Amino acid sequence: WNQNVCGDAFASQRFKDEGRLVAVLSDGLGSGVKANILATMTARMALKFAVAGSDLLHYSEVMMEALPVCQVRKISYATFSIVDCDQEGTIRVVEEGNPEFIHLRGSSPQKVPYHAVASKLFPERRMRVADMALATGDRLVFCSDGVTQAGMGSPGRRLGWRNEGLEEYLAWTLAKSPSISSRELSRSVVEEAIRQEPACLPMDDASCLALYFRQPRRLMVMTGPPYDENHDAECAARLDAFPGRKVICGGSTAELAARELGRQLEMVAESFTSRSGIPPYFNMDGMDLVTEGILTLTRVARNLEDAAPAPAPDAAGRLLELLLDSDSITFMVGTRINEAHQDPTLPADLDIRRNVVKRIALALGERHLKEVETVFV
Repeated sequence: WNQNVCGDAFASQRFKDEGRLVAVLSDGLGSGVKANILATMTARMALKFAVAGSDLLHYSEVMMEALPVCQVRKISYATFSIVDCDQEGTIRVVEEGNPEFIHLRGSSPQKVPYHAVASKLFPERRMRVADMALATGDRLVFCSDGVTQAGMGSPGRRLGWRNEGLEEYLAWTLAKSPSISSRELSRSVVEEAIRQEPACLPMDDASCLALYFRQPRRLMVMTGPPYDENHDAECAARLDAFPGRKVICGGSTAELAARELGRQLEMVAESFTSRSGIPPYFNMDGMDLVTEGILTLTRVARNLEDAAPAPAPDAAGRLLELLLDSDSITFMVGTRINEAHQDPTLPADLDIRRNVVKRIALALGERHLKEVETVFV
């Protein structure tokens, strides 16, 4: 009690060479530091087994045997849900102690084909195992019991929100917003669970993990003019032909694209806010966002590294939202020197363009499992 530490833990890793993703959600017994240590240990243990190439079912059994049972509450010291999936939609899920995950096709919950595996040491303990092939558009939603037990004991919610209530909420949300991202959906589930509690005060840690099997969302960010100005037209045409969303960062880069593509730049007046210190953004036909360059990119890098909770309504916030909502991101970085960046009055953390992009790419790849490519021109 009175420990401001979450007792749930989440860990994930993408194996690019294998086209595979492993994600783990663990819930430590109780709350505070002890629960956090137990959950984090469990999640990290699962990832280390995955990195070593062990079979998912085998290492799940090892973990179940390694985690003792509380002698008072007769439940495991840490629960876990592990999902191992490939790019073809073949998925194996192993759960021990967590609420059953929910499989949705469109907005309709589907029956999950489980089979049980019992512990050799504790026969009453069983893991649920599911092997599935997903269709494009399918979603999987996992959560800790802080979600399904939300509101337990309160009038009208004696048994909590339960899986049934969560299923109804997911079906309603997906019918209303079919293209909602996994990030937004999982956040929405936790926020709704908190609303089930009296006075909206959660009585337990609540976490949600959502997976969405779909075609990747692609984004290209062009920043900086190419080293050779004879390549201006080629780079502008490459951006324009990109099969996905397109962003330009940098005043000189935007002028280059406008000139080579024969388009107009129009500043969005309401995007200027002196409090944020970030220059306004612009509209250009065919582009999803046009912003100033190095100041905006530096703010995005800092927000990604600091895990800023929510994007601000300025140019940096809009760019951050596009990056987080994309799966495959290509940075086309021009290497022509901009004399403005040599100004000693600029902020101390203002790096040259390629280093800022490197920071952003690293954070997107390691923290958010994005596929990131950087091309220098």
